[in-house]
This record gives sequence, C-alpha cells and structure tokens, in this order.
Amino acid sequence: MALTRRSVLKGSAISAGLVAFSGIAQAPAAMAAPGKIASGTGTVNAFGDLITDPNGLLDLPRGFSYKVVSKVGDIMPGDGRRLPDRFDGAAVFAGADKSLVMVRNHEQYDAPTTAGIAAQDSADPEFVYDAGARLVNGTSIYAANGGTSTVTLDKQGATVDEYVSLAGTYSNCAGGATPWHTWLSCEETESPKIGQNGATKAHGYVFEVDPFDKDNNKNPFPLKALGRFPHEAAVVDPRTLEVYLTEDASGPFGLFYKAILVSPKAQYGGLRGDGDLYAMNCFLNGTQQPTLHPFSKVGTVLDVEWVKIPDPDATTTSTRKQLANDQVTRSQKIEGAWFGNGKAHFVVSFADGFHEGQVWAYDPMTSTLELEVYYPTVVAGGGAEDSVPDRPDGITGSPFGGLIISEDSNGGQNVLAVAEDGSTSLLARNRRDIIKPTAEGISEITGVTFSPDGKTLFFAFQEPGITFAVSGPFAQIKHYK
Repeated sequence: MALTRRSVLKGSAISAGLVAFSGIAQAPAAMAAPGKIASGTGTVNAFGDLITDPNGLLDLPRGFSYKVVSKVGDIMPGDGRRLPDRFDGAAVFAGADKSLVMVRNHEQYDAPTTAGIAAQDSADPEFVYDAGARLVNGTSIYAANGGTSTVTLDKQGATVDEYVSLAGTYSNCAGGATPWHTWLSCEETESPKIGQNGATKAHGYVFEVDPFDKDNNKNPFPLKALGRFPHEAAVVDPRTLEVYLTEDASGPFGLFYKAILVSPKAQYGGLRGDGDLYAMNCFLNGTQQPTLHPFSKVGTVLDVEWVKIPDPDATTTSTRKQLANDQVTRSQKIEGAWFGNGKAHFVVSFADGFHEGQVWAYDPMTSTLELEVYYPTVVAGGGAEDSVPDRPDGITGSPFGGLIISEDSNGGQNVLAVAEDGSTSLLARNRRDIIKPTAEGISEITGVTFSPDGKTLFFAFQEPGITFAVSGPFAQIKHYK
C-alpha cells in the first residue's frame, strides 16, 4: 500500500489531539503530521554534519546549541536534596508566566546507580508509593528506587523549582502525556508482589503525575485498569480516552495493549476507574501473524483485532501469558509511543535478536497497523555504525513535520530526525560516552520531547543522568528534498 503525504493539522485540533511518549502536552499553533515515512537506510544531512563538542558532551549541527538543564546529584531548590539518577521518559508542559514544567522518569530498580541516588532517598514520604521494597544489605532484587522528578524553568530557562514527585516505584521507564496535561509514568516490571523483598504493595502499574499541583501527587495511586505488566509507554486517544500501552518483555515477548475504561474523564484522576484490557492480534491477507518481526517493507498494512485479557492484574499469570500465540501478535522490545494524526505510533527497538528497528502506526478508525519506518541491522565495530540509524527507542512528533527518534544503539547514541519524505538525518550524538564510556557502556538518549512552542527540544543521557535543552533551526528538516 502506497503512503500518501498527510495534511498539516491546525490549531485546537493539535492542542487537543497530540499526545507523545516524550510528552507534547500543548503543541504549537500549527504542527505537521508525520507525513510520508520510509526506510531510514540512507542517512541524509538535512542539518549538516554534527560538530564535535569541545566540552565533550553533545555533538550538534552548526546553528544549534544546548543548555544543561540539570544533572544527577544536583541540589534541588527548596529542600536541599539531591536529584536522583537514570533519567528516562519525560514531558514538558506550559506553566505560568511563560515558564516550562518538565516531569521526568527515573528508571531506578535493583541497586544503587553510578551516582548512588535513588528517588526514595530524595522524596518526601507522602510521595512514596511503597516504602518497603528497598535494597537491604545489597540483597534485595526488587528495590523500589524509581519514580519521577518535576522541574520548573522560568522564561529565561533557569531552574526555579525541582522535587521528587513520585517515589517508591520500580523502574519507571517511559510513559506519555495526557490530553489534560498530566504525565503517565510506567513501571517496567511485574514484580514484586506484596510480601516479596519487603514490598508492601504490588508493582507493575501506571501512575499519573500532576505537573502543577503537588498535592495531587501525594499518596500515589496505581491505575489498575491499565494492567500490571512490564510497561514501557502509555498514550491516550483524545477522542475516545482509550489508552494504548507498550510492553518490553521476554519469555514470551511483549504485546501492544489497549485499555478501555468504563467511565474515563479528561481530567486528573479520570483513569482511576474500572475497565478492560485488550491485546493486539494482527492479520495479513487473513493469516494471523504471531509476531511483527518479519516485516521490513515500509507501507505494509496489517488488519487488527483486539483480544480481551482475562486477568489484567496478573494475579497468578502474566498478562502476556494469558493468551496463546495464535491469539496475539508479539514483538521483542516494544518501546516508546506517540499519539498524533489520529494514530498510535509505537517503536520496536529491535526484532528477534537481529536489531532491526521498526516504527508502526495503529489507526483506530480503520483497525489497521502500518509499518512507517524501518532500520536494518547495524553491526557494531569500527565506528562507522555511529552514523547509521539503528535501534530506535524513544519517539515524538516534530512540530515541523516528521518524527524525532532517540536511539538505544550498539554504536554511538544519536537523536534522529525523520522527515516527511522518509529521509533520516542525525540531529545529535552523545559525545561524552564516546570519549570515555561509563561502567555501563554508552548511555542511551531518553525522553525526547519538544517544548509547547516547538522552539526547544529536551532529552537526556540516562546514566549518569544529564538533561539537555537544545535550540536551533529545527524547521530545516521540513524543507529537505
């Protein structure tokens, strides 16, 4: 099926309708839809070559610049505590007096990180979900060290407030912004259950974080209708308030889910009610597809049906194990998601061990799934692979058309811009870890998200954590031919 250029979405349709894994909560007055997307095999230089950063942090094209917003260990204003590590999914919202408010995940889990700062160590007790599951004498395997932090930047970009807004959760990886401008933070786990390793509560849920009202973040509440499984991302269809969720899991591989709540409301707390959870099952020419792995032809369209999960809370059996392989379509490492142009876009970081990257788009109106972007295998070794896109992970829509994708790569870690014509350009690269890799290797880039006015792109190095604000002529990608 040939792809056609999609129209530019305007005004209120965007501000009501775009929800990103990385958190476009309020979009620019006019924001282009992804348009025609194709294989990223041939990398182009729509922005020009990346220039080596003399400070050894972030390589950018000429005309672009960055500012460090915050880094792990920074003293947070107001309480004197230190900022936790392992930055991940994020969202940026418009605050009062031209300020920006960012909510950022901390993918903390079993043990202290390089910097040794867990969210629980920096949180007020009322923001802690489970104070029991902690690392004890280095023996606990399910330490609830994760959570979120919220940072407010004034109109000059200076930090005026920062605090831990959720703690006592496990491995908060990705998530997504809601149409009512809150953040859904996802636990990438299905353990521990109550009583395991000191846990006083079960884990593997999605939590809603309010960027503007701290009191709403006290006594964290799990959104059980969204299931208990190793979540990656969660995005909301603003028309129906149905929630689409990705799962990064193995033994067996994960699923793409849809949650339908009984009486959802477009407001904070509006997803706390009961509902049903469904898993995606795909067909090609009437033949059921047990996996997304084989597909590499951009424009491939699969028909979709939704199969109900019997026990969304996974009381005895993992959600992905409750249905047979001929009832669902699985894939390895289903990662970031973004809702735009009426579709739920999601990333498969790599497939079946061969590291092919895919971006798919599910259309609720036609119940079809279309392959939009494909990156073939890149073999690490020798350095050339640093400039070849592979292993997409995070995703958001660009205000100027196309997509912005962050890598979790075998080589250098890049931020990619995918234009409406399908061409891929390098937008940024982690220079710090190329110079001197950390003990964990080269840190992935996480939390790609634009400011509401589209002028600034935010993202982070995961560990040791650094959050960047990048400005420059982003619109060049739209005009590339």
